[in-house]
Amino acid sequence: MPRRAGGPLAGRTIVVTRARPQAAAFSALLRRSGARVLEAPAIAFRPPRSWKPIDRALARFDTVDLLILTSVNGVERFLARARARGVGLRELRRPRVVAIGPATAKALRARGFRAVAVPEEFRAEGIVARLAGRGLRGASVLVPRAAVARDHLAIALGRRGARVTVAPVYRTVPARAGRRAVVAALRAGRIDLLTFASSSTVEHFLAGFAPADRRRLRGVPAAVIGPITAATARRHRLAVVVAPQRYTIPALAAAIARHFRARPAPRFTRRAVVD
Repeated sequence: MPRRAGGPLAGRTIVVTRARPQAAAFSALLRRSGARVLEAPAIAFRPPRSWKPIDRALARFDTVDLLILTSVNGVERFLARARARGVGLRELRRPRVVAIGPATAKALRARGFRAVAVPEEFRAEGIVARLAGRGLRGASVLVPRAAVARDHLAIALGRRGARVTVAPVYRTVPARAGRRAVVAALRAGRIDLLTFASSSTVEHFLAGFAPADRRRLRGVPAAVIGPITAATARRHRLAVVVAPQRYTIPALAAAIARHFRARPAPRFTRRAVVD
């Protein structure tokens, strides 16, 4: 999608670190507002190191009372594995389904499923709050997710008496595409914003640079999708200047546009920070 010449992001260079399959929609929103986008995927998705946990869960899926999906990628990978293991659509639709946010709920609808609950706060704490008051003692809960993720959801539901099974359906690995263009723009002081949609993208993105360039990155403002990602960015001494109230990609793109709308773009952006 071409850039809009007079948009609020005209003259700005923004780095998008989302995985390649997920970056396009975000980049399009930024370009629509006039930004120059550098795509530098920090992660790629791979199968889990072992399918045994999810296969065991699928073998007894008729006992699952509540299915919780925490990402679009989790929806896609879980349903693909269920089909591969011969679990039918009718059986998959039997338990109640909770989606962590609207994008995950939309991905479920596109595949013929309806989420019975979507939290107001699109993270694990929001799911726990959304399920408050529901009888979970003795309930069987399945959470297909990334191999490495926060354990807050499983711990909190377990304390309420639920029998929680966490089963990896994918894992993230570092990706290095686009780094050369980022380094060139970084050393020229022409990057206006870094964007992160997860803690793993922060970790893997920064790990892909030489120490001197990591120090330069600390001089570039960052936009993050939510408080967990913000905490990770700050731990790495990045300056978080944009964090939307709703933890979605459209909300993040809109917040970025608002941030820069009142800030005229300079002919050249900030000098690179070396130490």
